[in-house]
Amino acid sequence: MNIEKVIFGFFVILACTLNFGFFVGDPESLIAHNATELFAALVINLVALILKLGDHTQIGAIHLATSLVATLLLACSAMTWGWQVYIAGQLLDAATMATIVSFSGGALTANLISVILLIGETLRQTR
Repeated sequence: MNIEKVIFGFFVILACTLNFGFFVGDPESLIAHNATELFAALVINLVALILKLGDHTQIGAIHLATSLVATLLLACSAMTWGWQVYIAGQLLDAATMATIVSFSGGALTANLISVILLIGETLRQTR
């Protein structure tokens, strides 16, 4: 068993599941989505992004691209939340939360593509 691949797979799957946990729920519900979970999803996606930097294969490039997309969209989610609450000084409303969750949904799609690639790559390898 290759410990590097275990760690890589762990962070890719953890990034996807944390993002899914934030995404699930009514998009306009303020209590269904937690800022801490969004922050955790963003941080774990950044770790996964860093882990993907060392792979110089074609599949590694696609992994990196999906991670860049997911991280960018989660950062947009967090910035939208921060802008509304800390810069504009307003409470979160349903429309803003729907935007935040929509960004997270795009990131979730990128994470799912990355997990599918990881599974495909694993199945393709011979013992």
